[in-house]
Amino acid sequence: MLSVSNLSVQFGKRVLFDEVNTKFLLGNCYGIIGANGSGKSTFLKILSGVMEPTAGQVSLEPGKRMSVLSQDHFAFDSYSVLDTVMMGNKELYRIKQEMDAIYAKPDFSEADGLKAGELGVLFEEMDGWNAESDAATLLSNLGIKEEQHYSQMADLDGKAKVRVLLAQALFGNPDVLIMDEPTNDLDFETIGWLEQFLANYDHTVIVVSHDRHFLDAVCTHISDIDFGKIHHYSGNYTFWYESSQLAAKQRAQQNKKAADKKKELEAFIRRFSANVAKSKQATSRKKMIEKLNVEEIKPSSRRYPAIIFDRERVAGDQILQVEALSASTEEEVLFKDIHFNLNRGEKVVLLSRNSKAVTAFYELLNDQLTPEQGSIRWGVTTTQSYLPVDNAAFFKDASLNLVDWLRQYAKTEEEREEVYLRGFLGKMIFSGEEALKKCHVLSGGEKVRCMISRMMMKRANVLMLDEPTNHLDLESIQAFNNSLKQFKGTVLFSTHDHEFAQTVANRVIEITPKGVIDRHLSFDEYLADEAIKDLRTKMYA
Repeated sequence: MLSVSNLSVQFGKRVLFDEVNTKFLLGNCYGIIGANGSGKSTFLKILSGVMEPTAGQVSLEPGKRMSVLSQDHFAFDSYSVLDTVMMGNKELYRIKQEMDAIYAKPDFSEADGLKAGELGVLFEEMDGWNAESDAATLLSNLGIKEEQHYSQMADLDGKAKVRVLLAQALFGNPDVLIMDEPTNDLDFETIGWLEQFLANYDHTVIVVSHDRHFLDAVCTHISDIDFGKIHHYSGNYTFWYESSQLAAKQRAQQNKKAADKKKELEAFIRRFSANVAKSKQATSRKKMIEKLNVEEIKPSSRRYPAIIFDRERVAGDQILQVEALSASTEEEVLFKDIHFNLNRGEKVVLLSRNSKAVTAFYELLNDQLTPEQGSIRWGVTTTQSYLPVDNAAFFKDASLNLVDWLRQYAKTEEEREEVYLRGFLGKMIFSGEEALKKCHVLSGGEKVRCMISRMMMKRANVLMLDEPTNHLDLESIQAFNNSLKQFKGTVLFSTHDHEFAQTVANRVIEITPKGVIDRHLSFDEYLADEAIKDLRTKMYA
């Protein structure tokens, strides 16, 4: 279907890919993973023809069509929403435009009629007469209301544009579908629809995503970029992660016999196979379990941060009391009349369809805003640590290196010692000279890792996290997720990472313009409950 031959990519002295040879086959969905900077997005650009490799070539089977999720949110501003979607099939759209131009001619001739007839035959063979209704169905499934279908793209906000461009990529069932972070700016319901769509898609899908739940739901293979090569592994992300961790543990067990190791790996495959067979995501098309091979399981060279949240003291029973809390801006009500008590050990995912509401709520909890109505009362034994969605205020002094940056948050002389500070930074993969980097050269992910170091050093018994996975790579997200599952204190967090929410939270609180929805359920149970779905619709109406 799509083959890569002797592909090499080099920027100056840095070799990103070195003579890569691989194939992407019909009916498979490949999740491209790799550490930050390994070349995931570059690889997709080369596959889609946006970028030329230093050497080698990419070949698409003759007669097959490729579609790519556009990253340029302004490229189609002069077109209507429906036209933008139909442009996903360039040949069909070209024929449509040519037919429309012929029929619009004031001096329509016999030759024009013959030409229009020929184009009409091609158009019908491509199912062109259903193109507009198919595009409209895609848009509706992705949350674009019917009244917006004839709007100009320039009139849409950024989140709506993302959905239209996703519909464009999906339009017309392309033979090869390439997507870089397709779940960005989508809500959980829309991501769920996309997961189901791709899980039953008959063609080839190649996707980069940091959403582990999405990768688990759609992928038949994980394609790992490591040391300038790409290796395909049968299975989804969770299988790849757990099997690579098991293989790494076995490699460390030097005295264990090869036969015992193989037996342990085979038992793991059987256990995983049973779980997937029972999964609601399993489809007849996904026969990956039958192809799992113990020989494929290899340890990963990935480096995972050591995120460990200790508590200086155990909190009492009373953690947080929120009474009649409301907030609004000049344009809208963010939330209204919010009541709840937070108890020790609870791990709560905080939801709202308005991200501004969530951030305002955290700012109220952290005395960064004054309530316009209602009250907030923290338990006297609680200590809080907060990870904001916007951390720019913490990195204003660009002259500081990371050791000196972390020293600002030390409480004792011992904590101010460089060895002590380097210990926390080292856990977040800032070792050696990395710990002396200046703040102004940090990437978004590195800043978040610094903020996590700060939180670990505080040893609070209540953690508040506003979109904690933003900017992090899969390794850091996995480590963060594991640490919160093991944390004995109380957590209040918001996230767009489904797996994070499902595996950490034991309670869901949703703040809306008409009040609060509060349920002691898992995240999946909350989303699946029909009564809650109806209530949510009313609360945002």
